[in-house]
Amino acid sequence: MNQIRAIDIRLLGKKRTGDEAVFFNLTKEILALDKEHEYWLLTDESHAEVLAKLRDRLGCTGQRNVRFVTLLGKNRFVWNLLTMPWFLLRQRVDTYHTQYILPFLVPRRTKVLLHIHDVSFRAYPEFIAWTDRLFLAMFIPRSLKRANVILTPSQFTKDEIVHYYGTAPEKIAVIANAVSADFLSSNQEGEQAVRERYNLPERFIIYVGTFQPRKNIPFLIRALAVVQQRLPEVNLVLVGDRHAHHVDPAIDGVIEELGMKDRVHFPGYVDQQDLPVVMRAATLFVFPSLYEGFGMPPLEAMSQGVPVLVSDIPCLKEVAGDAALYFDPTSIASCEKKLYTLLTDNDQRVSGVFRGRDQVSFFSWRKSAATLMALYETLP
Repeated sequence: MNQIRAIDIRLLGKKRTGDEAVFFNLTKEILALDKEHEYWLLTDESHAEVLAKLRDRLGCTGQRNVRFVTLLGKNRFVWNLLTMPWFLLRQRVDTYHTQYILPFLVPRRTKVLLHIHDVSFRAYPEFIAWTDRLFLAMFIPRSLKRANVILTPSQFTKDEIVHYYGTAPEKIAVIANAVSADFLSSNQEGEQAVRERYNLPERFIIYVGTFQPRKNIPFLIRALAVVQQRLPEVNLVLVGDRHAHHVDPAIDGVIEELGMKDRVHFPGYVDQQDLPVVMRAATLFVFPSLYEGFGMPPLEAMSQGVPVLVSDIPCLKEVAGDAALYFDPTSIASCEKKLYTLLTDNDQRVSGVFRGRDQVSFFSWRKSAATLMALYETLP
């Protein structure tokens, strides 16, 4: 019997980087694979032109089994307390796929797939506002309990959910992230034009991601300051939104303290069409995070032939394998040593590039979507 499968796509188009990329790519691949069941894509977007563009991006224009459903809710509280419960009570929805927080009421007839990208808010609660901690403490446990299946991007995150919440391991499925097809077949515009657009320096190390405290950006700036004593021409480019939620307030202080204003560059949010070109222009990619649920940017850098240096934490070792160099994210000396090695040792750089391209091939959105579709068929 054909099912109605609802997917919460409110993230799409919101420039949320990681979790937006997950829902976009999984949804796109599922719609390409499955023409049998009916898919309702739930959004809070009401503008016809925006929805048409989104339909085109997802590759489902004219696809008869796909329906966009606009449900208005002025914030996440209204959406979860009123909008979604009322919708699910009135409509026969067989499965509902969302992330982190479930609506206040989900009918038992609706099977729930709950995506948890990471549980950094439990591992490092001091890095988020107390209001967010309270909200998550209230709603995450009940969401995990109600969900029929919990989806995580890595074995590490699965183990963390079991550790912090006591969830049965058999209730959790690992659906790995990957580099998107759009990223791999991206903008081939000349590097110089992109350099000028984002005012990039001549030689630079790049980081891509959020600027939350767990991302350890002040640490990276301090390590760069030590490297510059021997390689003064090297700059740091930090790609991300400096005005997003939970930005680390220590970043500006460290830059001021070390006199690094002319060496640390903030191009802001880089269009996804331009990001591969920006990455290719870098000498190397660095990811100093203290905690990750998966870590997509290192894979994206590998896909563009850029050597990768990451912090030595379990999740990144699971994702990057032997294709990256690792450093202790609590030791400036460890990070500086590996930075200097990759900036000066061409053999190490070339070896990393070759291993990186092999590592990227282990992950595929199409394979992950096929795994997810198989889960749909076996929901308890």
